[in-house]
Amino acid sequence: MSQSIQQILDEAAQGRRLTLDEAQLLQREAGLHDLGHAAHRVRLRKHPEPVVTYVVDRNINYSNVCVCACRFCAYFRAPGHAEGFVLSFEEIGQKIAETIALGGTQILMQGGHHPDLPLSWYEDMLRYIKANYRIHVHAFSPPEIMHFAKISGLTTAQVIQRLKASGLDSIPGGGAEILVDRVRSQVSPNKCPAGQWLAVMEEAHSQGLRTTATMMFGHEETQDERLEHLFAVRESQDRSLQKVGGGYTAFIPWTFQPDNTAIDARPLTSPEYLRMLALSRLVLDNVDNVQVSWVTMGPKIAQLALYFGGNDFGSTMIEENVVRAAGVCFRLSQQEIDVLVRAAGFEPRQRRMDYSLVEKS
Repeated sequence: MSQSIQQILDEAAQGRRLTLDEAQLLQREAGLHDLGHAAHRVRLRKHPEPVVTYVVDRNINYSNVCVCACRFCAYFRAPGHAEGFVLSFEEIGQKIAETIALGGTQILMQGGHHPDLPLSWYEDMLRYIKANYRIHVHAFSPPEIMHFAKISGLTTAQVIQRLKASGLDSIPGGGAEILVDRVRSQVSPNKCPAGQWLAVMEEAHSQGLRTTATMMFGHEETQDERLEHLFAVRESQDRSLQKVGGGYTAFIPWTFQPDNTAIDARPLTSPEYLRMLALSRLVLDNVDNVQVSWVTMGPKIAQLALYFGGNDFGSTMIEENVVRAAGVCFRLSQQEIDVLVRAAGFEPRQRRMDYSLVEKS
């Protein structure tokens, strides 16, 4: 390894902000273990305690009906399809009750862009949940917010305000894919462009809602476009921190799963995933938490990823449908996550969306 690369890694590990040119150099030439070591040093500087967190929650897809027809999605059904569904509020409530019984503190709710459900349906759903269950609602990705604005004739700020008033607690980072419009026009042409995704998140931050950011990589983007995505998130977090003091709680990179989709891509290898995870930790100096992806990579690689910059094991995902539709099915209970985290050398702790710890029972 050249002295310049080692110097860049050392300085990044100590807290100096990487430039795009430096990140590109590391991406091309740094060794895998050197990247991982530097990323782990950053992780230990931000989180010196030997703790790995996770959340107990459930992914509830309230509908699979969608007009987007994203080429990477194996889960959606077009309007009128025999397999399309919309859950009743009672069905949603049953899933929430099961989640709470298993120690869950939140639900993640996302659905397709349903052409016939008005904004009031989503408001009523939130009110029903909050009236009947004590649960954190982490719901509606930026493309969904944009869809609600379109069908209601309201601004995104008004939509967020109304959803928050109805019970929305935070917004997930879904629909980001790659935050580069060239890529989005190919893989998800009917979703909002990158600038609108970022604007929705920053509006949510300004209204007091915390959010997460994700990246689905390994489909039709270039190496440089992955870095463009990271720098877009970093700049967005800078803006939110400057304005309101809070923004993205975590960054969650995960690999595209090609089975049953309209994209013919080679599945990424574990080293490719680990390199991107480490680069994410090094570039995103203003995002405190980086989540590993056992859902797409499996539990063993997720353990290893805790030494490549990751400090959070994600979610128990009591229910998960979208990745499963693409042919990948790993399942872990809370007890299994505890065992895996301890075996990796850390103390497992259940958390909430804002990364406050749940008291031990």
